[in-house]
Amino acid sequence: MNILGISAFYHDSAAALLRDGEIIAAAQEERFTRKKHDFNFPVNAVKYCLAEGGLEPDQLDAVAFYDKPITKFARILETYMSVAPKGLPSFMMACPLWLKQKLWIPLEIEKALETAGIQMPDNIYFPEHHESHAASAFYPSPYESAAILTVDGVGEWATSTLGHGKGNELEIISDLRFPHSIGLLYSAFTYFTGFRVNSGEYKLMGLAPYGEPKYVDTIKDNLLDLRDDGSFRLNMEYFGYIDGLRMTSDKMNDLLDGPPRAAESDITKREMDLARSIQEVTEEVVMKMANHVHEVTGEKYLCMAGGVALNCVANGKILRDGPFEDIWIQPAAGDAGGALGAAQIIWHHVQGNPRVADGKKDTMRGSYLGPEYKDDEIEAYIKANGYVAKKLSEEDWAPTIAKIMAEENVVGLHQGRMEFGPRALGGRSIVGDARSPKMQSVMNLKIKYRESFRPFAPTCLEERVSDFFELDRPSPYMLLVAPVKKERCKDVKHDSNKPIREWVNEVRSDVPAITHVDFSARVQTVKRETNRRYYDLIKAFEDITGYGVIINTSFNVRGEPIVCTPEDAYRCFMRTEMDYLVLGSFLLDKKEQPEWKEKGDWREDYVLD
Repeated sequence: MNILGISAFYHDSAAALLRDGEIIAAAQEERFTRKKHDFNFPVNAVKYCLAEGGLEPDQLDAVAFYDKPITKFARILETYMSVAPKGLPSFMMACPLWLKQKLWIPLEIEKALETAGIQMPDNIYFPEHHESHAASAFYPSPYESAAILTVDGVGEWATSTLGHGKGNELEIISDLRFPHSIGLLYSAFTYFTGFRVNSGEYKLMGLAPYGEPKYVDTIKDNLLDLRDDGSFRLNMEYFGYIDGLRMTSDKMNDLLDGPPRAAESDITKREMDLARSIQEVTEEVVMKMANHVHEVTGEKYLCMAGGVALNCVANGKILRDGPFEDIWIQPAAGDAGGALGAAQIIWHHVQGNPRVADGKKDTMRGSYLGPEYKDDEIEAYIKANGYVAKKLSEEDWAPTIAKIMAEENVVGLHQGRMEFGPRALGGRSIVGDARSPKMQSVMNLKIKYRESFRPFAPTCLEERVSDFFELDRPSPYMLLVAPVKKERCKDVKHDSNKPIREWVNEVRSDVPAITHVDFSARVQTVKRETNRRYYDLIKAFEDITGYGVIINTSFNVRGEPIVCTPEDAYRCFMRTEMDYLVLGSFLLDKKEQPEWKEKGDWREDYVLD
């Protein structure tokens, strides 16, 4: 049975294909359109998934859309009417799109399938938004039974849910409802500190360690009434997302010592303190939710999804301080993963098909679920454009690239299948030497063209993780933050008055490029059976340097989606100060390439995230 899952119309639209319960393909629309967080119907992602599955015109059995549009539209109408006439401008902006497109999902599906040469199936399903999140968290997990926690901005009405999964059954136990949302609270502070909502939340998390928790009591005393079970009510006098086009009201300005920071302006001590404060409040809320779902279910394991589940600092705290023996987080935890969860609901919950879990291995296949380009395709592309490349033998591939990295060169890595989700995991990555004290600054300012304070993550050989980090288990999807081993850290005094650029360049450990200001790192572990070439590269680097850990950041520049095709990768390579590019088996040296010419400023093509 072939089931196509789809998410669309809010952010990170995506498609996923299941065949008899096995995940065949999954991808986000942004990777094909080159429009970051693309919310449009995922026509290109649908076509890719169906092609990857090799479906004949009559072989698609069902389609599942990740939420209930009618219910969501009813919530929007009810919300606007409750504050009328104040919310009229935002209602007038939202309504035409709903009436033209968002309420006509079957028609959009039929149009997309038609472009792929696939017949419309008889069965179309609409599970609830948080049900799709919960399914994406539990069904691919290694656990036979587990507690489930989903937390995001808002679905139809729910903003977070507590659930229980057992075998092929999934039950939502309770939920928290709009407008009371930890995701929207965090996004309000993303907006207030001058970053872009729905993409700048990572920046807020990265900025938090530079600040002090000065505003924690202010937030808890004025903005939310938090209960022991993690439920809460927000004081809506301080927020503008119900009746206006801003996340916060003017009343927030008085509470937080001035108006929101203007985008792209200097980051001050206030923004650092605000970031630290909302991060600590978020961690407290999510920890209370985790404790409560543990009490309710009595389960040893926790599965998580929803946008807030991408807060890897909070995840690390749940793992270290929470009641669960282990946790598993869907790597595409945001709306993109809802496409996968929706399809899995149909296979397991609606069709009643059994599920096998061995307690050790998930079924995400490392999240390498996107397109792959074979060497003959890559070679044809290189020759057609007159680029200069050397083809490496399988034996020389890893040692050659590892030697280049050990000489402090920055390498763009495009190999194997593209990752599903927001993290680059070695398929579409920029890699470098974690030992280099200059690498974080160089990569941020000359490669990624982003703020200098943003940290880089390490990829570590799975068997070496405890040598470098206070972590005793795999972290394959870069969704856990752990402290760097104390014996590797240097004695650096915390000085909150120091300029942020000076903080970034301080050497805090013997792997300074991946050690954040609070001596932590967002860890990815890799094992050979999941990504053979990537593992071999890090092992070869260890053979040369003695360090089984490297820098891994996503292959893109600020405002651009992660690259998908060899053409995307070469373009990004030539626009930046990367030194080498790897396309499958081919190695390209920047110094040997023909002159790169472009009309205008390519940075204007991207909306700064």
